[in-house]
Amino acid sequence: MSFYAKIPTIICIVIGSLSCFLQDPRPTVIAKKPICGLTMVAPPRPFSSDPMKAMKDIHCNWIAIVPYGFTPHGQPIVRYGSNHQWWGESPEGVKETIIRAKSAGLKTMLKPQVWSRGWWTGDYDFELESDWQSWEQGYSSYILYYAALADSLDVEMFCLGTEFKNSVKKRPEYWNNLIKQIRSVYHGLITYAANWDDFTEIPFWGQLDYIGINAYFPLSDREKPTLSKLIKAWKEPLESIRTCQKKFDKPIIFTEYGYLSVDGTTFNTWELEKKLDKLNVNQEAQAIAIDALHTVFADESYWQGGFLWKWYPSMQGHEGYPTKDYTPQGKTAEKVLKRWFSH
Repeated sequence: MSFYAKIPTIICIVIGSLSCFLQDPRPTVIAKKPICGLTMVAPPRPFSSDPMKAMKDIHCNWIAIVPYGFTPHGQPIVRYGSNHQWWGESPEGVKETIIRAKSAGLKTMLKPQVWSRGWWTGDYDFELESDWQSWEQGYSSYILYYAALADSLDVEMFCLGTEFKNSVKKRPEYWNNLIKQIRSVYHGLITYAANWDDFTEIPFWGQLDYIGINAYFPLSDREKPTLSKLIKAWKEPLESIRTCQKKFDKPIIFTEYGYLSVDGTTFNTWELEKKLDKLNVNQEAQAIAIDALHTVFADESYWQGGFLWKWYPSMQGHEGYPTKDYTPQGKTAEKVLKRWFSH
């Protein structure tokens, strides 16, 4: 066959190769981010085996530990350290988890987090000044207890709060004073976990070491959007993140990010949580969503990485296998995460 006869075949090969290249927008050279983190779910009982090995197997280098506090709906109190909590959320469990993480060469972020049944922390509000003061006194006690514990165990990072939208807006002086108090007892890095819809409005970023964002941005309501579609959908949030970073000149981490393994996982995930039983399992959608996020931020030098929500040690804390949950364990997403964490 002459060279000219081979031209159509050569053209097809070139176009095919180019097409593959254009369809894969991921960078060819990936620099590993400093924080390849997982949020470890507190187990109900003491560890029966090494919980760190599986995380290290996917090249995780940080874990977030969450000892919960509780505010009953509408009540100006914060309870913590109860005997009714799971072992992993108790001071004893938190200490053991930190010690095990250090022994495994993992860095830790301690992230005390308040939870209420049927009342999102961002909506906390009180009519009476005395109620605000009562809640703030309880919250300060809770946070400063864990800040001191973090310091005593050389925890690398401390998160002082999670998604307190109303409180931060209405009570900025309280938060300014709390940061000063934390600095007096804890000497590591400090961040705050702002919700995706108000991170640009946090007044105290300049006092912290990292801008922290819980990055559950609504991107697409399709059952399984493509990688390229999700990358385009990140354009608007990305611009807001860049603007915020330039304003405060601070590195950014995602204190939380993650996706359920169900249809439509990239849209209003808080609504999906309420109807999981009605949604189809979709591991591929979860994997593509995680891949898109890392693709978008791979070349954003100010973005230091983040903490995937979430990871179950030895799968404790669930009845049955969490096929629709945020965890990537045993799913397609685990391979995607390992690839991003490996570079």
